[in-house]
Amino acid sequence: MVACFVEENGTHRLDFVFAHGRKEEIEKRCTVIPVVIGTTNLVQNRRILKDVEVIIGTWESPVFTPQQVREFFPSLKLVLYAAGSVRYFAHAYLENGVTVATAAAEMAIPVAQLTVSIIVQCARGFYNAEPMYRKTGWSYAHKLVTQTYPGLYDKTPIGLIGMGQIGRLVAKMLKNFDVRILAFDPFLSDEKAKELGVEKVTLEELFASSQVISNHLANNPQTVGMLDYHLFHLMRKTAAFVNTGRGAQVVEADLARAMEEEPLRSAVLDVTTKEPYPVDGPFRTLDNVCMLPHIAGFAEQDVLRFSDWVIRQLERYQNGEPIENIVTEKRLETMA
Repeated sequence: MVACFVEENGTHRLDFVFAHGRKEEIEKRCTVIPVVIGTTNLVQNRRILKDVEVIIGTWESPVFTPQQVREFFPSLKLVLYAAGSVRYFAHAYLENGVTVATAAAEMAIPVAQLTVSIIVQCARGFYNAEPMYRKTGWSYAHKLVTQTYPGLYDKTPIGLIGMGQIGRLVAKMLKNFDVRILAFDPFLSDEKAKELGVEKVTLEELFASSQVISNHLANNPQTVGMLDYHLFHLMRKTAAFVNTGRGAQVVEADLARAMEEEPLRSAVLDVTTKEPYPVDGPFRTLDNVCMLPHIAGFAEQDVLRFSDWVIRQLERYQNGEPIENIVTEKRLETMA
């Protein structure tokens, strides 16, 4: 079996994800061509590409055209993506009958872990306590926070928007707490909701009832600007909004307005519409908004989950076993 690594613009993402001996493990299992392939070096490597059966990539994978896939990869059977979303490049492969699989389920794990930790903190008023302590002193902050925010007990309502891989994993992890999980997802069946232990509600009900609201909507044109002031103004006076999904779903001026109106609310934003967030943006001046630099997807060792997943799929391919987490055109419609 012949494989090749792909990457665009020399970003060295491959070196990051396939570190700690993972690249060497792959080379033990198949013949890897000695050149990293991108859109600019297809022609000069035409001869060695003709035998490639498996493409391996991660962030910054090249976007080939359907014609380029046909012309330069005539033997290609499988694309293994050691990251999450494949929306930006998968269509050309699928159009040519090539199997595309993603490590999105592996990426869901660190995202869900961080999300749950933030939810726990928000329920305790953590992100309000720090600036309050700094500005008003220990006694006032201690009394207000401990007597205002509920924590996670006696069925504290937690709202999850979007029940894809990450939303479902967050729901599963939250079962370790005494919470009531409200969920909004038009694609979630009653049967699956029961299996997950969540209550299906409207977006309005979710925003009005939840102590902490966590966004996991898919990133597609239908969800852009979906979360606006109509919803944010429904939030409880001490509620929190958490976004470890995508920034485009949030009308940011509306969220800022809702946070300014009720200082005991909080928002924790790992993502924003523009990254980095503008220096003159309204969130910059709000003490009850915490912005993170898009860190939910992985930490330095978390990325090894993705490369280990690739190694497992190579073994499955060689043994004639089904590949995990295959992407189809239909599935792309609702993927993040």
